[in-house]
Amino acid sequence: MSKELINSHYYIVSTLVILAATGIFFLQYEKQKPTVKDFVTLAVLSAVAVVSRAAFAMVPHFKPITGIIMICGIAFGSGAGFFVGVISAFVSNFIFGQGPWTPWQMFAYGIAGVCAGFLKKREIHTMPQVLLTAVYGFFVVLLIVGPILDTGSLFMMANVITKETAGAVYLSGLPVNAIHGAATFITLLLFCRPLLEKLNRMKQKYGIMNER
Repeated sequence: MSKELINSHYYIVSTLVILAATGIFFLQYEKQKPTVKDFVTLAVLSAVAVVSRAAFAMVPHFKPITGIIMICGIAFGSGAGFFVGVISAFVSNFIFGQGPWTPWQMFAYGIAGVCAGFLKKREIHTMPQVLLTAVYGFFVVLLIVGPILDTGSLFMMANVITKETAGAVYLSGLPVNAIHGAATFITLLLFCRPLLEKLNRMKQKYGIMNER
């Protein structure tokens, strides 16, 4: 069996694993029994995330979408963050183009929402707290989201996967991930506190995303 065929099998298997992981996360979220109000809220937040990505389409690699996804995860938890990440990646690619990269983007953006959910019970009111949250977002993109996307690129671009090709892909991805991380940092710095205040009021007033 040729190396090219082996690597094509790796790509197919890796994509199936990504799709399976996404499905598992969705099933876990469904067990929380979200209501219609919950889904409407998440759909609106997904739309906001899509618009934020489209608005900066002319700026290479600058993607505020991840910051919006993380704000959702902070407000409503990892399950909701993953849901918004997956949906916003899928929907926004109707603008940017669907392809074999879509499952990787869905999973990577979903994981950003999961990571943000770890901050759900933390207070984010003061400027130092907001700054720390923004720094956290930057490193989530640089160290987790970006490398997931780079791994997808590796499987899609390299005819033969070696240490050299992998190193080249991950190294070339660093500046891209840094710009993406900077966009996330700026988005969280500017919008985290005001959006969280509004979302928390919605939770209290309408019972959205109550603990179940």
